[in-house]
Amino acid sequence: MVRNNLINLYLIKFAKWFNLVMPVVVLFYQDNGLSMQQIFLLKSIYSIAMVLMEIPSGYLADVWGRKKTLILGGFLGAAGMAVYSFSYGFWAFAAAEIILGVGYSFISGSDSALLYDTLKAAERDKEYIKQEGWITSAGNFAEAIAGVCGGLLATMSLRLPFYVQFGIASVAIPAALLLKEPRLQSIELNKSFKSTLNTVKETFQHPLLRSALLVSSFAGTASLTFAWFVQPYFKEAQLPVSLFGIMWTLLNLSVGVSSMFSYKIENKLGQRNSLLVIILGFAIGFFLAAWEVSLIGIGLLFFFYLVRGIAHPILKDYINRYTDSEVRASILSIRNFVIRINFAIIGPALGYLTDQFSLSLALIATGTGFLVSALLSMGPLWKANIQRSN
Repeated sequence: MVRNNLINLYLIKFAKWFNLVMPVVVLFYQDNGLSMQQIFLLKSIYSIAMVLMEIPSGYLADVWGRKKTLILGGFLGAAGMAVYSFSYGFWAFAAAEIILGVGYSFISGSDSALLYDTLKAAERDKEYIKQEGWITSAGNFAEAIAGVCGGLLATMSLRLPFYVQFGIASVAIPAALLLKEPRLQSIELNKSFKSTLNTVKETFQHPLLRSALLVSSFAGTASLTFAWFVQPYFKEAQLPVSLFGIMWTLLNLSVGVSSMFSYKIENKLGQRNSLLVIILGFAIGFFLAAWEVSLIGIGLLFFFYLVRGIAHPILKDYINRYTDSEVRASILSIRNFVIRINFAIIGPALGYLTDQFSLSLALIATGTGFLVSALLSMGPLWKANIQRSN
């Protein structure tokens, strides 16, 4: 079962991250008559759809089954791309964004929960960081390669990447159908949503889980925020537009490489030192980027992306380690929910700092905010200092 589920989880990750559309989506929107204001509004609609469904989808994954929610997410992901492929106006695009946002919410959390429980059922849960790291690495490699391929397809037609993306997104459907639910989740749980929320509340009272969830959420928010700073950084550094896609590809490749070795780093350093490396590494990454906004400074961006690749498999493992199987997907969905809410709150403020003052000031503010928040949240994990070995 482990081998079968790993192969199909890789395929689901590939279908989700091999995004041919991203390098040309703004050009596609503009070619269909959308203004920049409408483009940003579409992204807001996507985020709202995903946030509203994040916790309900986690609940369904726990009581209905992770396999079923992954199948539904696969169908919605393909449906969203199909709508995009044959649409030409704002409202049709908005419908596609809603479908994609809801579909993503059914996959996020469910995939990691099923992976952890698959390994736990086989008494191989100590391998989680390694397997999560390799799957994350595969996703980043896929995203990097897709950036180049999408640009090449767009030279023939701006709509062609959407047609091909529909086929790629559809790969998630048979992959999800072939998954096997681990025995930990094979018995259907007849629990009400209120009962599940109470269980989540009780679980969240565990100090180690609460600490892991908060630190992981703050790290996720920092990663998402930094990603949105990258293109303004390229522009301010006067990087030629023709090199944007290449640099984006290289940054994502660096995440993929470091993710592959995250489990070795955690085994070597232990929980306490791993936390320090992650928290200080993220903060230093922001400060280095703020220090030198130039063509030479672009090299400093790789520091943050290397730490990012190390961080997320390790921090997800800390959440899974202290979470009961029956609410695992719900807890992971709460993590994603917190990340999106945090970004929705700080995003406009950081945009204001960038527009009215400077990109460097916005980077420093974000790095400082992350450092303070993460240090205040890490106490129980720091005290636990669990040393693991495979």
